[in-house]
Amino acid sequence: MKNEKSNKSIKNWAEDDRPREKLMKLGARNLTDAELLAIIIGSGNRKMSAVDLSRHILEKMENDLNVLAKKSYAELMKYPGIGEAKAISIVAAMELINRKKFEKKTKRKITSSKDVYEEMYSRLSDLEHEEFWVLFLDRKNVVIYKKEIGKGGVSGTFVDPKMIFKIALEHTASSIILVHNHPSGNVNPSAEDINLTSKIKNAAGYLDISLLDHIIFGGVEYFSFADKGIL
Repeated sequence: MKNEKSNKSIKNWAEDDRPREKLMKLGARNLTDAELLAIIIGSGNRKMSAVDLSRHILEKMENDLNVLAKKSYAELMKYPGIGEAKAISIVAAMELINRKKFEKKTKRKITSSKDVYEEMYSRLSDLEHEEFWVLFLDRKNVVIYKKEIGKGGVSGTFVDPKMIFKIALEHTASSIILVHNHPSGNVNPSAEDINLTSKIKNAAGYLDISLLDHIIFGGVEYFSFADKGIL
């Protein structure tokens, strides 16, 4: 069995079939998703090469990297040949992808709730847990910084207003926009959402910082306190 297992290792494949060598010769863009994933996991199991195992995993995800990105390392470890180290490597790689999608090369000027929605869509649209973010803007309503303030479960998260204003002062922000998601898909604000918004708005006034909006994500829909006239 040892020989069978060793034959599945990438280093024992024909050179043309090795994804690492293929990447060095042709560049990462010329590799399939399965080949790139094979490089991350390094080796397969006793029955499948790293590429075959990667194809198998991706097929289970309907060949959708967004589905793969949602999997925890514990879920990935259910696949034979994917141990803790490999599972953690996959999760880390997927997080880098998410961060790359989320980062913007240019700073966005916010003129409407739709601008906020587009700014935060890639981060919050498909989460299965709640996250609370704040956008910090300059006098021209350009986003100068954004920060996750809290992360919770499916029903809520703790938010410390003192942390929000500490960051706002550090970046000399003129205004802020609150953004969080409801994993349930229901975008209507809860009583806690309304109370927190009022609390932050009142505190912001003492620091000469404007609270422009509070956006609640629910998948492809969103709710804007400003648009509804309840800010």
